[in-house]
Amino acid sequence: MSMTTATSGHAFGVTRRNCRAWAATIRDNDIMRTTEKHLKHPVPRAHAEVHDPIHLVTVIVPMVDEIDHVDHLIDDICSQDYTGELAVIVADGGSTDGSRQRLELLARDRGLPLTLLENPDRIVATGLNACIHQATGDLIVRLDCHSRYPADYLRRCVEAATETGAWNVGGVYEPVGRTRFERAVACALASPFGGVNWTRSGDSRREADTVYLGAFRPLAFERAGLYDETLVRNQDDELNLRIRLAGGQIVHDPAISSTYTPRGSMQRVWTQYQEYGYWKVVVMRKHRRLTGARSLAPAALVIQIAVMLGLAPLSVRARRLLGVTAAGYSITAAVFATRAVTAKREDAVLVPTVAAVFPTFHLGYGLGMVASGIQAIARRGPFKVDGSMH
Repeated sequence: MSMTTATSGHAFGVTRRNCRAWAATIRDNDIMRTTEKHLKHPVPRAHAEVHDPIHLVTVIVPMVDEIDHVDHLIDDICSQDYTGELAVIVADGGSTDGSRQRLELLARDRGLPLTLLENPDRIVATGLNACIHQATGDLIVRLDCHSRYPADYLRRCVEAATETGAWNVGGVYEPVGRTRFERAVACALASPFGGVNWTRSGDSRREADTVYLGAFRPLAFERAGLYDETLVRNQDDELNLRIRLAGGQIVHDPAISSTYTPRGSMQRVWTQYQEYGYWKVVVMRKHRRLTGARSLAPAALVIQIAVMLGLAPLSVRARRLLGVTAAGYSITAAVFATRAVTAKREDAVLVPTVAAVFPTFHLGYGLGMVASGIQAIARRGPFKVDGSMH
């Protein structure tokens, strides 16, 4: 078992000063040109092509303050039935809860080859890029500390990548909560009214726009570039868009499955979705294209409510329309909440909480998009937010 520690800041040319400089450049120039200028650093080694056999899998993980999840992460990695060579690289964003020390101890005890990098910028994209620059695998598999992985996860990724020749493969995740609130969020995520996996039904592989986490051939990063370090959220969707624009294929394989632990409070869910909405507009602005009509619905809802609220003091019709909208939304949320709780065989007591989570998703996401759109029109560039990996 080998254990190494490195500093990511200078390993691939990213510092806090660089990040501030990039943000300033974005405010004054076109986002697409400036971000891609900094993204397309060649990965410093000769990588295999997409149809070459996979002998070594490199697992990459961004992490900060994950003491509640590192045990499960190491357990899941060590329980994999993949029989090829395996390396694990973790980029830590300055954890202060003991998760870094716990990770090293568990890896040492289990004989897991671990490389631990520093990620001082505490942003997911910078941590992942640091890992990618150190990776030597024929397949680079991204994992997340908040997810759980069955024993066949890596093997399924290898099989899908080998058999399809795709640059990136991935599957579905099932949200599974531990606390009462997390279970309610899990129900909401599993619902067509607020979820992400409901359009990915079926039992066969198919081409997709994006996939959860992803298992990448190194060629994907050589041709499309690395994760965009100016994005706090939506890095995955943006990278997958560039992969497709570069001629690569992304394959969704339902046999690749994992579970995911949702955020544990309404405030954290709101912040998460507000950031998703905000950075979605940044991605669309960068590439000058819509990346999914369905994602515009929350923003349309927010604008509609804002207009009706503005007209309500002056118009009886606006007040009535506002009431109808609120009543219709509440009824729809209650119906879908009941169905989601029933489908996941949860306690009916969760229905009100699930119904309350839906507007947290939609209004948070929509307000984020509207705020980002206004700033884009004003040419102010991205606002300063907490870039931590929570």
